[in-house]
Amino acid sequence: MGINRAGNGGGDDEFLKGRTLHIPQMSYGGAVAFAAAFRSVGINARVCPESDARTLDLGGKHTSGEECLPARVTLGNFLKITEKPDFVPGKTAFFMPTADGPCRFGQYSTYIRKVLRDIGLEEVLVLSPTSENGYDGLGEHVNVLMRNALWGLISADIMRKMLHKTRPYEMSHGDTDAEHNRSISALEKVLEQQNVPTEKRMSELVRVLTEARDRFRKIPARYTRKKPLIGVVGEIFCRLTSFTNDNTIRKVEEFGGECSLAHVVEWVWYSNMEQQKRIRVKNGSFSLAMLTAKIKNYIQNKDEHMLYHPFEEDFRGYEEPPITRIFECAEPFLPHSGALGEMTLSAGKAVFHYHQGCDGIIDISPFTCMNGIVTEAVYPKLSRACENIPIRNFFFDGTQTDLDRDVGIFMELVRTYQARKKVKRVYPPCFPADQ
Repeated sequence: MGINRAGNGGGDDEFLKGRTLHIPQMSYGGAVAFAAAFRSVGINARVCPESDARTLDLGGKHTSGEECLPARVTLGNFLKITEKPDFVPGKTAFFMPTADGPCRFGQYSTYIRKVLRDIGLEEVLVLSPTSENGYDGLGEHVNVLMRNALWGLISADIMRKMLHKTRPYEMSHGDTDAEHNRSISALEKVLEQQNVPTEKRMSELVRVLTEARDRFRKIPARYTRKKPLIGVVGEIFCRLTSFTNDNTIRKVEEFGGECSLAHVVEWVWYSNMEQQKRIRVKNGSFSLAMLTAKIKNYIQNKDEHMLYHPFEEDFRGYEEPPITRIFECAEPFLPHSGALGEMTLSAGKAVFHYHQGCDGIIDISPFTCMNGIVTEAVYPKLSRACENIPIRNFFFDGTQTDLDRDVGIFMELVRTYQARKKVKRVYPPCFPADQ
């Protein structure tokens, strides 16, 4: 793990000095927060440009067509940066983490390095942390960076959650999106500050989140308990990046639904558990490495609780389950002890959404994604075990699909289920009892 030239190895601090680190947009808010965290430790990080047709064109020129859509989009956006007039290879770095398991995501960074070498840009660096060590090893400032980055991702998850629970009910189109962007900018200003004591930064983040909460609450909205709630799971990049999923969540909203999207930090908790599992195999249950991993996980969970605390009322009925609860829900279908990665998380979260009172489940994945293919195979059994709750896999490959038709059919099934389901939703105070 660490930073590598497109062909050579090297130390983190030495090679990042004087470079701009570009962060892929796996959700806009999360990318902005993550880049700000890097800037808090003196690394000049910026968010990659928005995806567009040029993204797919550039990515397609250097892929065979067998790679999944996130690989094509990520590579395409990196290559767009190389087309800018001010691009200098020796002053550029790309952030591309990795992971093990069945997902091809683990090969992204290796392939990006190969492409950069092939086109003569071996001076460009690729920063590639791994889930194997819980994404540790990011250099001298790893503790400050990782904590700020986690706070940023959690805060962005919270703002996205407020966005999705408010926008379907807004009375003036665009109010909620505007507030979301304003809140992300406010969080960015807190996260990017350097040399700020831990307690002060946390206090500032809670203050900014609380102020954003109050502004969201003031958005004119007409809440109703008749609108169906759809749990959205699937491959992390595709489900969180509107460009890669053709704005599926907005499409569900257009058809009268509301979505609860699986958050980014879910993967952090999963990576922590996997790290502990590897330590247990290598060193046993009682070791310094295990104690360190457990303390880190405890502190991170405590930080998450502090950031979520102002939203207890707002997220009543929208609570995020601990990773152990997701594992329990997945056990009869895709147990985490045997199945790795997002397939276990998607299956477990689907079951949790059923118990949460959701009216349907959407799984968003890239075309040919192994995680999506496996979950699609087990969803019929899972659905039968959950009152035949409607579950639909949506696969994306960057080409046009008749999404209106498919979402419309799915929403008809959702409304039929909503009328007969036994598990009822819990609502926050802003939802009046419908007459």
